Amino acid sequence: MIKTNSKVSPAVIRRLPRYYRFLNDLQARGINRISSGVLSDLSGYTASQIRQDLNTFGGFGQQGYGYNINTLKEGIGDILGLDRKYTVVIIGAGNLGRALARHGWFPKETFKVVSMFDSSKDLIGKDVAGIPIRDVTGLPGFLSEHNVDIGLITTDQKVAQDIADILVEGGVHGIWNFTPTDIETPSTVVAKSEHLSDSLHELLFYVNHTD
Repeated sequence: MIKTNSKVSPAVIRRLPRYYRFLNDLQARGINRISSGVLSDLSGYTASQIRQDLNTFGGFGQQGYGYNINTLKEGIGDILGLDRKYTVVIIGAGNLGRALARHGWFPKETFKVVSMFDSSKDLIGKDVAGIPIRDVTGLPGFLSEHNVDIGLITTDQKVAQDIADILVEGGVHGIWNFTPTDIETPSTVVAKSEHLSDSLHELLFYVNHTD
């Protein structure tokens, strides 16, 4: 039985998707079992750190036996909530929004992108990979009529907070923000921001300070 609680370290939570990704790759290659040592080589985390992380949820392996990849992947997926289905909307049908809609960021067995929204008259009424683009003024009404779990914001940063407020009012549980600004949400709605410029600047540091 998997143990979960609200006191799990954010660092552990950040590592779980990485474990899941490597396990998914190994499973696709037909590998059935793995040790914490091998997973350490793949992920860059120490074997003891991996065992400690997994023991946070009750542990999945046996000493000297390692981990069954299918069982471990399923367990981590359960912890992350990948065993559920989520309804998604994307607000902002510009280049980034369209790229996210097109290129498989949302596995169909877990996520269903039901609509995109934009203010451009040139985009409203069109679709991206079969996903309709609606007028953003209709977002509140759409949220009131549909059960939406997650909202993605890829708009201009000037309206990001306004869009976030509409999503919160509309009952979403999570917001994935791709604008270069931080948004505020109540404690009942989780918001994660992807500041691409921060990642670029971090890259530049290593480019300029690595021999």
